[in-house]
Amino acid sequence: MSSASCERLFVGTAEAEHIEMYLKAMWLILERGDEIKINTIAKTLNIKQPSVVQMLKKLHNQKLVKYDKIDVVMTAEGRDIAAKMMRNSRLLEVLMAKSLKIDIDEELVCGIEHHMNRQFTDALCTMLDHPRKCPHDLDIPKGQCCG
Repeated sequence: MSSASCERLFVGTAEAEHIEMYLKAMWLILERGDEIKINTIAKTLNIKQPSVVQMLKKLHNQKLVKYDKIDVVMTAEGRDIAAKMMRNSRLLEVLMAKSLKIDIDEELVCGIEHHMNRQFTDALCTMLDHPRKCPHDLDIPKGQCCG
């Protein structure tokens, strides 16, 4: 069997990544001490407010946020997804800065973070000795592997 026949190709779901980015943006907004509002999401993601409204309706229907045209609150499930995304991206930043000793490439981080499963993330966290802060001095959400 040739090595080429062992390789598998995967096409990611852009929709899932889109949802994760919105939830990650909401996490960042809260982390800054701001309220989650349509305009703060739009500014954070650099998109127009009608797009935010459309996505908030979808996130509400999926029970990832509670949205009533004024207030936006992440549900427990939405927070869990956002925390996973923040953990993935911040662990990748630690890997780049501390272990690989390369500049943090946010575009690369953003491309990889959506495809990390818990086994990979926990192994990376363990390899990096369970860092609590990213190179930007922001908290890294703990995983099950962290003591």
